Amino acid sequence: MEIKDTARPLDGTGVSAFLRSLPAKPLLLGLGEARHFVGELGEVRNEIFRHLVEHEGYRSFAIESDCLRGLVVDDHITTGAGTLDDVMERGFSHDFGAPAANRELVRWMRAYNEEHEEKLRFFGFDGPLEYWAESPRQALTALHSLLDGPLPCTMETLDELLGPDDRWSNEATAMDPSLSIGRSADAQRLRLLTDDLVALLDTQTPRLSAEDRERAELYGRTAVGLLRYHHWMADASPERWTRLSALRDAMMAANLRAVAEHGPALVFSSNLHLQRNKSLMSFGDQTLEWWSAGAIAGAHLGDRYAFLASAFGTVGDDIPSPDTVEGLLSTLPWDHSLIDARRLAEAVTKPAPRTSHDFTYFPLDPAQLDMIDGIVFLKRAVRLKKLG
Repeated sequence: MEIKDTARPLDGTGVSAFLRSLPAKPLLLGLGEARHFVGELGEVRNEIFRHLVEHEGYRSFAIESDCLRGLVVDDHITTGAGTLDDVMERGFSHDFGAPAANRELVRWMRAYNEEHEEKLRFFGFDGPLEYWAESPRQALTALHSLLDGPLPCTMETLDELLGPDDRWSNEATAMDPSLSIGRSADAQRLRLLTDDLVALLDTQTPRLSAEDRERAELYGRTAVGLLRYHHWMADASPERWTRLSALRDAMMAANLRAVAEHGPALVFSSNLHLQRNKSLMSFGDQTLEWWSAGAIAGAHLGDRYAFLASAFGTVGDDIPSPDTVEGLLSTLPWDHSLIDARRLAEAVTKPAPRTSHDFTYFPLDPAQLDMIDGIVFLKRAVRLKKLG
């Protein structure tokens, strides 16, 4: 089998043919990023999403961004609340409001909703965290305000226990666990009260509207997840970062399962967060290993989860060796290709792993091709944002 026999041009016809080749229509179709902030990939993603909406019945989009900030974007596209500039500023974390492709996606989703009765939905599915974490204040107080009495505590008690937000969101805690308040007496009490509030939510579900119930559940799992994360931020053991990485992806997976309840969705995130196999990442003198959000969600959804990894040929001035997967795919005649990854695994013979000079680019792992459903391959990726 030749490499070309495993691939097709990346267009609407190819996307639909790919979906038909799967054992079931995915509720979550993951499109991974081999590197953040690649303009061409964002543009390709937008084209794929428009096709999925117009021809395959998809109605939701989820991105690796703060789940609470994502509510700002969802409100905008469903009701028109706020200006586009304000939404791009307040509705994204990790600088994801800056790329032109994300701005165009939000603009298009809002325009679509103005003309159609069945609305598109937007979701952030990351927690309010990365290496450090935000205060649980927003999630906890919002959950509290949606519940009816008798409540396990007052809002004043929550405010007193939370204290100033900056003692939670201190970025220095990322490298110094002694600065974290995650195991303080206040934090421990907040964990117990949060458990009581989430339990109370379950008892009050029938009185809540569908919208309030959806938001209360989001606030509850976010508060629980943040307090767990802060607890392990205070851990000084060698397993600290493995535990934190796993907790973050578990939060992502819980949010993705909630997204799936709304019907088919396109999910956009790093390959590391969406792949089915364990994620590996060098961190100082450690190699972190944990199950990704995609692996966890896939374990629950089975064949209703599908994963398209992205890969690039030439990344800036970094050209792949001809004996790597990316080097072999660079021989394809199209600038943008869609590859059947499992057939590719059968067609290639022991390709070499790629070593990239760009530490923010994560090459394909040749040993894991049969764990991927498809590959979105861009022959060149040149418009890169400089990080840091």
